[in-house]
Amino acid sequence: QVRLVESGGESVQAGHSLRLSCVASGRAFETYVMGWFRQAPGKEREFVAVDRRSDGGVKYADPVKGRCTFSRDNAKNTVYLQINSVEPEDTAVYYCAAALSGRVTSVPNGYYYWGRGTQVTVSS
Repeated sequence: QVRLVESGGESVQAGHSLRLSCVASGRAFETYVMGWFRQAPGKEREFVAVDRRSDGGVKYADPVKGRCTFSRDNAKNTVYLQINSVEPEDTAVYYCAAALSGRVTSVPNGYYYWGRGTQVTVSS
């Protein structure tokens, strides 16, 4: 059983930066594939970023590429998502997810464990 808890979401003005955190319980965190997703009101959950792990790289969705940085601290069982120059279009509930299969994917169905999310609201 893996429990994920996100934090760091808040209401900010466009152009500001945010750092979201996700703490995971469970053993062998360093083996988990960790992803970030978001869901805006009335829209489907969409991929934001995933740790590719195999080469230490990160895959980002096009809308956030260049503005987001995904990082992880295995000693703290924590992953982070830094979002710079936020835009009103970034308004959403942000979720972290864990896949224990080792398969890196941007598809939500590929993740078994999910947090409850943290709300990000960006005003213009």
